[in-house]
Amino acid sequence: MPTYTVTTANIALSPEEKSRIASAITAAHNTHTGAPSYFAQVIFAAIAAGDHFIGGQRNTTPQVYIHGLIRAGRTDETKRTLMAQILRKARQIAGVGAEDVWVYIQDIAAGQMIEFGRFLPLPGAEAEWRKAITAQKLADLTRAGVAV
Repeated sequence: MPTYTVTTANIALSPEEKSRIASAITAAHNTHTGAPSYFAQVIFAAIAAGDHFIGGQRNTTPQVYIHGLIRAGRTDETKRTLMAQILRKARQIAGVGAEDVWVYIQDIAAGQMIEFGRFLPLPGAEAEWRKAITAQKLADLTRAGVAV
């Protein structure tokens, strides 16, 4: 399942902006990989003022970094279009320039990831894998507003 970490420096995103970015990343991942939306999680972290450096120098420009850990098996073209959509949406929502959003995608083999207590399936085998999610976990996700 993809885990995207959105790290910001010199910019404070509002709760609404975080929600919109999380929704945009989730939608982009679903659209370009076919993985169910409930597979995606997005985590936000802010770098403290004065703790961000570029080229060894303190940076004061607003920056947004998005690092996605995804299951291996996607084509380079799929990953490039996914990243381009994430860049486009994140910069619009955060109100920064394209040069101030950096997006990274890193592949991890499905057998090297455990989520919901089990190793992840290969891309395309999610429906069968989903059947083993407990009723309690499905209810928890549904209460949280996650479509499963």
